[in-house]
Amino acid sequence: MDIEWLRPAAFLGSILFALIGVLVFWISFIVIDKLTPYDLWKELVENRNMALGLVVAAMSLGISIIVAAAISG
Repeated sequence: MDIEWLRPAAFLGSILFALIGVLVFWISFIVIDKLTPYDLWKELVENRNMALGLVVAAMSLGISIIVAAAISG
């Protein structure tokens, strides 16, 4: 079993890429929230809009897949 991933450079690189991925995901979610004509948080939490919840979940998965593909190269 190769323990290449235990090297400090590889480990810290993985942590850095994970943080960058989370940051890109968070910024893209905020941008999409600002582009929509209504408040996503209010619709999801207070009004319990399930259809919007499914759309936001699909959008979140799509952004996550794009970020993961960009990081892995």
